Amino acid sequence: MRIFLLEPYFGGSHAAWAEGYAQTSSHDVHLLTLPARFWKWRMRGAALTLAEEASRLVVERGSPDLLLASDMLDLPTFLGLTRHIVGQPAVCIYMHENQISYPPPPGGDTDHSYGITNWLSAMAADLVLFNSAYHLEEFFSVLPGLLGSLPDFTHVSAIPEVRARSEVMPVGIDLERLVERPSSNQPPVILWNQRWEYDKNPEAFFAALYRLVDAGLEFRVILAGENFRNIPEEFGTAEQRLGNRVLHVGFAPTSRYIELLSRSDIVVSTADQEFFGVAVAEAIAAGAFPILPRRLSYPGLIPSEYHQHCLYDDQEGLVRALRWAVTQISSVRSMTPALSSAMAEYGWSILADRYDRRFTGLVGTSGHDL
Repeated sequence: MRIFLLEPYFGGSHAAWAEGYAQTSSHDVHLLTLPARFWKWRMRGAALTLAEEASRLVVERGSPDLLLASDMLDLPTFLGLTRHIVGQPAVCIYMHENQISYPPPPGGDTDHSYGITNWLSAMAADLVLFNSAYHLEEFFSVLPGLLGSLPDFTHVSAIPEVRARSEVMPVGIDLERLVERPSSNQPPVILWNQRWEYDKNPEAFFAALYRLVDAGLEFRVILAGENFRNIPEEFGTAEQRLGNRVLHVGFAPTSRYIELLSRSDIVVSTADQEFFGVAVAEAIAAGAFPILPRRLSYPGLIPSEYHQHCLYDDQEGLVRALRWAVTQISSVRSMTPALSSAMAEYGWSILADRYDRRFTGLVGTSGHDL
């Protein structure tokens, strides 16, 4: 089966998802991508550029059986531009996030037109995949409010129809690239490996670390993760306040990043928005102990028997969890093998087959001949 995978924002978890599936699928997956910058322009204009790319690819390889697009694509526009080119493939949209419930930047307002684009793309797709059950429920809980705010012809009645063809399909993780953890008697290493953006709330993370410093606790810090803008002020301040506790700062190439994962004892999230948690899941798989908010997608990511130790409710709960983990590092390290094993279900060696079988079924039921 020939699949055109359309990713207008080819960076971070979006790129890892696209490349991971293309490399492990038994189908013939072709990536059509654009660089991960100017996300608003990608949602507005990527459809035209990728339609041109799709036209060239059809000439080279033939028409696709399936179009698999991420939520950053204006799918109806793409389909309109390519209706005489790609034939009648099955169409699936993969929702990494959505712009209806994505928090606006500090001091900014939400532009609901991007949420409308997500909604119309879901309407145009034969199958809507969400990366977590939390995300699916979140999307359909906020959607009526958005549509109900429109002046007329809201089509709220179409929501059940779209939900009926919506399913959960997690993001895959490349477990094969992880390396064995070296034994260590050094102070615990705390990892931040998420984007350096406002929706990940790094201020809360650093505030908790400063409490540990004030208490005289010994630990080290790795500040990794990708940044698409200027370095946030709080990271520069943290370098100064944490001093030689900091082992690494900034985005790391793959080989260096894997090494940093193998050295990390604890991975922390303070996110205000998380629809799956690829970076956190990867760190857990590598052997880091997770300390995460008891909300968003995280309760579904962590086995319930570990919620007591891994999930916190507020800032004070974060500080308590970190203090416990740093001072009881032997207990923490004894739990990480089981937590790491729990992430195996997200490995591409397992998930690629789930994707393949689902897409084969979708193409078969859409009437497209394989």
